[in-house]
Amino acid sequence: MKSYMQKAEEKSEKWYLVDATNMPLGRLASQVASILRGKNKPEFTPNVNCGDHVIVINCDKVALTGRKREQKFYRHYTGYSGGLKEVQYDTLLETKADLAVYTAVKGMLPKNRLGRKMLKHLRVYVGANHEHEAQKPELVELDGRR
Repeated sequence: MKSYMQKAEEKSEKWYLVDATNMPLGRLASQVASILRGKNKPEFTPNVNCGDHVIVINCDKVALTGRKREQKFYRHYTGYSGGLKEVQYDTLLETKADLAVYTAVKGMLPKNRLGRKMLKHLRVYVGANHEHEAQKPELVELDGRR
């Protein structure tokens, strides 16, 4: 029997809503990345964007285990000499919590054109409000709650 390979025009997209309250950042990011890739579907095909749209709310209430709030840093390089910028994750979660979740999910997706298309299906919001009620997102309970 031959394996089924899904075509790009055969895909069906759903919208999922994920509440990040008290969820460890790494577990949240890995499970959201698998939904964005489409690995939760039986018709998963690695070379086709068969994933769904994901809305992450309450990302300011995400948890970091251990002493990562003090010891982990978000680093980016500006391109200039001496332009390495560092922000402690404790400060990052207070100021730009959506960036912390977004970069964690981005790091778990493929680093190619297909991964960039998958990342466009991710929406991250700091509070409980989002602007996608018209899409009727389905609430998903992910594993890994603390």
